[in-house]
Amino acid sequence: MGSQHTIVAVRAYTVASGGGDYHSQAQDHWIVGEIATPMSRYPAYRATRSSWGLNALGTVVVEVEAENGAVGFGVSTGGPPAAWLVIHHLSRFVVGQKATDVELIWDQLYRSSLYYGRKGLAMNAISAIDLALWDLLGKLRQEPVYALIGGAVRDEITFYATGPRPDLAKAMGFIGGKLPLQFGPASGEEGLAANVDRLRTMRERVGADFWLMYDCWMALDVPYAVRLAGALAPYGLKWIEECFPPDDIWAYRALRDAADRRILVSTGEHEATRWGFRLLLESGGVDFIQPDVNWCGGLTELLKISALADAHGAWTIPHGSSVYSYHFVITRTMSPFAEFLMMAPQADRVVPMFSPLLTDEPIPENGRLRLPDRPGFGVGLNRSQLVAAGEVTR
Repeated sequence: MGSQHTIVAVRAYTVASGGGDYHSQAQDHWIVGEIATPMSRYPAYRATRSSWGLNALGTVVVEVEAENGAVGFGVSTGGPPAAWLVIHHLSRFVVGQKATDVELIWDQLYRSSLYYGRKGLAMNAISAIDLALWDLLGKLRQEPVYALIGGAVRDEITFYATGPRPDLAKAMGFIGGKLPLQFGPASGEEGLAANVDRLRTMRERVGADFWLMYDCWMALDVPYAVRLAGALAPYGLKWIEECFPPDDIWAYRALRDAADRRILVSTGEHEATRWGFRLLLESGGVDFIQPDVNWCGGLTELLKISALADAHGAWTIPHGSSVYSYHFVITRTMSPFAEFLMMAPQADRVVPMFSPLLTDEPIPENGRLRLPDRPGFGVGLNRSQLVAAGEVTR
C-alpha cells in the first residue's frame, strides 16, 4: 500500500441519548431493572442499574480516515471522557501512520497511556481506535475483517441468547439462554431461593437439553456463590458467569474448586489485555473466558488473548458485541458459539444490538448467522445519532 493509505484524520464522537448504547434503555427494559450488581449491597441502588449510573458514560465512536478518503470506524463505551482521550492524546499515534501499521499503533497507544490506563476507560478508547483501524484496513483491501485475520472456519455462527426469557429464546432457535441473576447476597435467603426457583421454572419450560446459564455481573462473594452453584447444579446449569470483581482471581479459583466441574465457571467481560487474561488463565479459576472486543483492547489484543486461551485448552466466547465479535468468532475453532444480547425490551424479538447507531447490522435467524462478506466489519454509521467531539488532521 502506498502513501495514499496514510491516515490523515482521526475523529471522535459521542452518541445521542438512545442512539445505540445498550446500557442506556428506557425504564421498562429488562436490562435496566433489578439485576444483581456490585452496588446491590446498598438498598438505594438495588432496584435499577440506572440508579447508580450504568448508563452514565455513553458511547464513543472513533473514525480514522486514509489519504484516499476511505474511512473506518469503531465503537466502545466511554462517551465524552474517552472521546477527549482520543482527540487530545491518543490521536498523535494514529495520524500520519500507515493504515497497515496496526500492531505498531496499538503498542504505542498502550505504552503511551500506561501511566493512567492499562484497563477501563483508557483501554475502551484504545479498543475503539483499534476497531476503526481494522474496519479501515478491510475497506482499503475490499475484504471483510474475518478474511484479514485468517478466514472462516465454519459456514455460520451459532448463538445463545442473553435475556430474561430463555423459553422464548428456545422458540427462536437459540442453543441456550443466559439469565441475569436478580438477587445477590444482600437479598439474603429469600433472594437466593428466588434465584434457584427462577432457574427451576425455566428448566421446566425449556426441557433438559437446552442450555441455561446465570450471569452474576460481579455481584457475589465466595460463600454465596458456592451455595448458589450447589443449589443450581441439580437443574443443569451449564455455567455461572462473572460472579466476582475481575481482580479477585482467587475467588474464581475457590468457586471452580467447589463446583468440581459440575458447573463451568467463566468470566472476562470486564478484564483487559493479554496480561490480565494470562493471570486469569494461569490461576486456574476459569473454564473459559469472555473478553469484550470493544473493551479488552480491540481485535488486535483479542487475537493475542485467544492464543493464550487456546494454549490452556479454553474457549474464547466474547461478551456480546455484535459484528465486532462475529468477525472474530467465525475464524476461531476454540470459539464454537457466540453470545447475542436480546435488546427488545421484553426479550421477545430478535433486534439489532446497536440499533439505531449501526446500519446493515446482521442478526441471527433461527439462532444462526451467515456473516456477510462486505468490506471491513460490514456495517455503516447512522450519522444522525452522532455528536461531534473533535478532530485531529495531518
